[in-house]
Order: sequence, then structure tokens, then C-alpha cells
Amino acid sequence: MIKPIGVRALEGFRIWIKFSDGVKGEVDLTHLSGKGVFKAWSDRGFFENVRITPYEAVTWGVDIDLCPDAFYLEISGRTVEEAERESAQVSTHA
Repeated sequence: MIKPIGVRALEGFRIWIKFSDGVKGEVDLTHLSGKGVFKAWSDRGFFENVRITPYEAVTWGVDIDLCPDAFYLEISGRTVEEAERESAQVSTHA
């Protein structure tokens, strides 16, 4: 199973994320900023406190958890089917 293993805040509302298979890159979250719970990101220190939970979510505080699957697909350019197939191949060869 492909898991996020590193994350950090970048300029604006972008994050850099790295996955266990070596895929890494930037994701722009500007479209979420200022809406609902994402208003908390207006505090730059809060946004910079991004981390990965033990359950592999990308999180800020206790109210904002994002599933990294969409980030993986965006960065890698893979489809859901391709990612599932590759993840299954890694699991059977581990």
C-alpha cells in the first residue's frame, strides 16, 4: 500500500508531499483556503503545522484531515486503477 511519508508547507496554500514509492511533488490547496474549516489556514503558523497522522491522513490541528489519495493521483499522473494495480504488485512482492 502506498503511504504518505513526508509533508511540509510551501508558499501560499501549497504543500509538498512524498509517498512510500518515491513519488513526490507539490499540491496547490488554494481552492480550499478561506472556506469553512479551512479559514484556519489564514493563520500562517497553523498552515505550516501540517503533518501526517498515524492513519496516513494529511492534517492540521484536530479539525482538518485530508486523504492523500487524490494528492498521489495528481502528482503521479496515474489513474485510480493504475495506482491500485501498482500498490497490489508491491504488496505481493514485499
